[in-house]
Amino acid sequence: MADRQFSEARLAALYDLFSPWEDRDDFAFYLPLVMSARSVLDVGCGTGTLLRRARRDGHTGRLCGLDPAAGMLDVARRDPAVEWIHGDLTSVPGWDREFDLVVMTGHAFQVLVTDEELRAALAVIAAALTDDGRFVFETRNPLVRAWEEWHVRYSGEVVDGTGAVVRAVCEVDRPVRGDLVSFTHTYTSPGWDGPERSFSTLRFLDRAGVARFLAGAGLAVVEQYGDWDRGPCTGSAPEIITVARAERPPVTGTG
Repeated sequence: MADRQFSEARLAALYDLFSPWEDRDDFAFYLPLVMSARSVLDVGCGTGTLLRRARRDGHTGRLCGLDPAAGMLDVARRDPAVEWIHGDLTSVPGWDREFDLVVMTGHAFQVLVTDEELRAALAVIAAALTDDGRFVFETRNPLVRAWEEWHVRYSGEVVDGTGAVVRAVCEVDRPVRGDLVSFTHTYTSPGWDGPERSFSTLRFLDRAGVARFLAGAGLAVVEQYGDWDRGPCTGSAPEIITVARAERPPVTGTG
């Protein structure tokens, strides 16, 4: 089930205000990849900002956005030039080698918190990739412990479409044990009847864990970076940005 801040229309409408394009270093990394691919699947596309921008910038191929959060897709669907699908990777039709590029931006990969969810999702992605296709995604490096700063980074105020001030406060559940981090976003505004709360959990896999799950789905790591400038993937780098491909046996002749 999608987090309330993404499924609830009033909260989803705030997403791009709290995370505008100009503050998203990941979009500068992903957009050229999207523009150079003939067919693109954006898993966890949210409000569709990346695909809508690609279409505006002249992409003429297939652009498909998938998200389980109805509120986010309501925003995305304001642009009918992109194919939008409400659901997740376990509910979609069986894609067979249809996409040259599959992306998961905004740390969407981390919402797959169980082994079963990861295996099921990666199996669908592997099947959906063309023979020379790429799966590109990022997950935060657990060694950096980014969640320790989330109470500052993900708290703040914006002015919504009605001119009202909306405040968000992020609180991480303590202590953090294992590779799961749970947290709460609380949204308030003077004109609202009361606060709106959204509860979330993300999984922090290390590089070995990422490689293990990819291999289990028949996906091989091609490249990895530690930041959006393509720096090395080190223990102190904030991200584990991964480019993977499907490993398939060569097609042999029949005669």
